[in-house]
Amino acid sequence: MNNGQHEVHLNLNVRGLPVSATLGINEASNRLINEGKQVYKLGLGQSPFPVPKPVVRELQNNAHQKDYLPVRGLPALCDAVAGYYRRTQDLPISGGNVLIGPGSKELMFILQLVYYGDLVIPTPSWVSYAPQAHIVGRHVHWLETEEKNRWLLTPQELENLCCSDPSRPRVVILNYPNNPTGCSYSPEQLKELAKVARKYKIILLSDEIYGELSFEGRHQSIARYYPEGTIIASGLSKWAGAGGWRLGTFAFPPELKWLMEAMAVVASETFTSTSAPIQYAAVKAFEGSAEIERYLSHSRRILKALAEWIWTRMTDAGIDVAKPDGAFYMLPDFEPLREKLEKRGIVSGDIFCQRLLEETGVAILPGSNFGRPKNELTARLAFVNFDGAKVLAAIEQLTGDEPLGENFLRCYCEQTLTSIDKLCDWIA
Repeated sequence: MNNGQHEVHLNLNVRGLPVSATLGINEASNRLINEGKQVYKLGLGQSPFPVPKPVVRELQNNAHQKDYLPVRGLPALCDAVAGYYRRTQDLPISGGNVLIGPGSKELMFILQLVYYGDLVIPTPSWVSYAPQAHIVGRHVHWLETEEKNRWLLTPQELENLCCSDPSRPRVVILNYPNNPTGCSYSPEQLKELAKVARKYKIILLSDEIYGELSFEGRHQSIARYYPEGTIIASGLSKWAGAGGWRLGTFAFPPELKWLMEAMAVVASETFTSTSAPIQYAAVKAFEGSAEIERYLSHSRRILKALAEWIWTRMTDAGIDVAKPDGAFYMLPDFEPLREKLEKRGIVSGDIFCQRLLEETGVAILPGSNFGRPKNELTARLAFVNFDGAKVLAAIEQLTGDEPLGENFLRCYCEQTLTSIDKLCDWIA
């Protein structure tokens, strides 16, 4: 069979689907680096911090584990995840209602495969939610948010969508701290969103994988206010720096156990089970310890200092940008500078990012990759191009909890600050 015949048999939902934008920008950046060019990588959102040492030790201790584990996950890990939510969110989740997968991305895909409802995605959103729905053939409803609301979904926006067809089954994705904005919801905002979700019996997929990177360490799950309809997604990739380990978790309420069981059936016929050594190591991560808490406290302190410095630098340059509450992202809006940029032939986010990379070496992603309009002058930056291990070691030498100053950041996060300086100078 020739290549053309192979193409005929491609699933129409997959044909023409591009590689994930975040992975694509990382590959493009690496190609330029291999060509000898200076590139400032602000595209891929990979944690810069090493995996906490207690978790690494646990992986080493369990490297011999080779058996297939239960499809739903190692029972001790399911219990540890449930215990984590009881401890941090006061949620009565049991280990029997936890599902473990090779990354939360895989679990999200299976959820869309087994549940027949529409997928509702507030924009801007993470790059893989919609392509997954496209592959499965699910209808996607984009729900636009506004910059004046810090790109956060409002109860009225959700109400306006649901009231026109109140009985339609829907999965609404709520991601916070948010990728690509870094913004998060207050408890009051979560309570109001929960009221609308309960009214229309929405299934909420609450993607809280950045929850432990809330700068103030006070992340709250919407499952506190809408427990019966919320699935909490998390994993090790962001707060524990273990993206390549590929371990994700879904925590279900008893009311949605039927959905978890359907997902487990699909899992049994696809990935079978998640890597055994990694599951054993993850028990230690979710059980927590004083050493892990110290690691998280330092990580938040570093990211908060960087976010505040970048926000101030960009605001002073005339750029609109919502101040983040957590994670390591921002979504600057260059619309106030449109007239100046259009004189240089820059009329969209795509062109902006392309020219920025070509002329400065700074790699960021256009807002259109995150569900924003093509002509919008928004872009996402991930401020993680620094040596996380080196910064963590340096912060251990400090006394007191005073904010980290520019001198500290220049010393240990020089590439990140230089990246932002180059961007701001380029648009000046």
